Amino acid sequence: MRSFLFLMAGVFLWAHLAAAKQPVYVMLWFDTEDYIDTQSDDAALRIASDLTHLGVRATFKVTGEKARVLRSRGREDVIRALSHHSIGYHTNFHSVQPAPAVYLEQFGVLDGAEEFIRRERPGIEAIQRVFGVKPICYGQPGSSWAPQVFAGLRQWGVPVYLDEGSQVGLREQPFWYGGVLNVFNMGQFMVRPNLEDGTKDEAVWKKFVEDVDKLSEKGGVISTYFHPTEFVNAKFWDAVNFSNGEVRPREKWVAPPLYSREEAERHFRVLTRFVERAKEIPNVHFITADDALHLYQSQMPVSLNKAEIAKHLREHITFIEAPKGDLSAAEAVAEVLGLPADFVDGPTRAGRTTYSKPEIPRWLFDKGVADVRDFIATEHRLPPEVFLGADTLSLADFVATFAEHMLTTPMTGDIRVVQGKLEFEQYVSSQDEKAFSWPIHPPGFKAPHVLEMGRLLAWTLKPARLK
Repeated sequence: MRSFLFLMAGVFLWAHLAAAKQPVYVMLWFDTEDYIDTQSDDAALRIASDLTHLGVRATFKVTGEKARVLRSRGREDVIRALSHHSIGYHTNFHSVQPAPAVYLEQFGVLDGAEEFIRRERPGIEAIQRVFGVKPICYGQPGSSWAPQVFAGLRQWGVPVYLDEGSQVGLREQPFWYGGVLNVFNMGQFMVRPNLEDGTKDEAVWKKFVEDVDKLSEKGGVISTYFHPTEFVNAKFWDAVNFSNGEVRPREKWVAPPLYSREEAERHFRVLTRFVERAKEIPNVHFITADDALHLYQSQMPVSLNKAEIAKHLREHITFIEAPKGDLSAAEAVAEVLGLPADFVDGPTRAGRTTYSKPEIPRWLFDKGVADVRDFIATEHRLPPEVFLGADTLSLADFVATFAEHMLTTPMTGDIRVVQGKLEFEQYVSSQDEKAFSWPIHPPGFKAPHVLEMGRLLAWTLKPARLK
């Protein structure tokens, strides 16, 4: 009897521990980009069909040219199979230069957004025309990331950025940036089963299980991605045509070499086996980019205590995490200024402080505050600097000074100038060559201006919180 009671106690304890685990979501996505080799069409069909058979929906990010050639080749079977899953956008031509980071390096924030929209509109319209849906997400080709795209995505109503890279990230989990939910720079929680070397599969599986265990306490996301072309082609389609920034006319495009039928079949089995095993873990759930929007809280938080916000901004200009919701630095500034809880974009350039006195006359500072409120309400973005007569305070110095004023300044007297401490910039890469390393970029390509604008947009950065 005692043994039976111990056994039952163990069963109940195991059940309790299993129930205590939070959901872990696997975001499975495929960059469906190869429009040269028709074998990649069949690979996309096979993958989408296998996943549907397994009861799993994935996200297929499709290039505009891929959508067009699927229609022109009469591959309605592929289009139908992909349509059972979420459809994203992966640029118009992917690896045909200029890639996004290449052409956006020379543009600013606003004109860069216009240029992105101009160049990419034909591709996104092709996705809508062929698949009959607006893309749910966008991701850059290779490492060709640029912050100007976020304004374009908001204009198109594309709410998710789904890809992998090192340019910006936050704790290896989803985050809000540029007014868009980002599943990006997932670090240790980006897991890819090895298609070419089956002996590594168990090592990858062990890492996957460990990652699930790490995330099970609070819940989280594991990102897993592939390209249909890599299941059937021994080399990437763009590597044999567009390496090192090469450009060539369409008539000289060549198909990449193929794997044998047996090798390709092994690759498909690696994917299906990984999905089957992951499904056996009770708290693991496969999700799409659509699902992520429903799983994560809206980026607009409830109002927080203004004094607490001011205290934070005086010491740390970065996002704020609070029980009632999180604020980006831009949202925090709008909140303490008493502005509506709408999306506030980052500044278009880095401002500077030319005001040299230690204190500001109250009437002059109040005039500057009124101007900032009007600028944000009109432009829906932060100003780069604040004018005090002919002199200026940088945005960071203005924010810290205003926060100090809220907390300590009496109703009369001058306003003490406080230097702002920007902390959110640490989440944006400073390694311009490493961040843009991609065999398709020109040799030694760097994009320091792109990263600088990425730091400006980091005023909008904050964690994404699961509901």
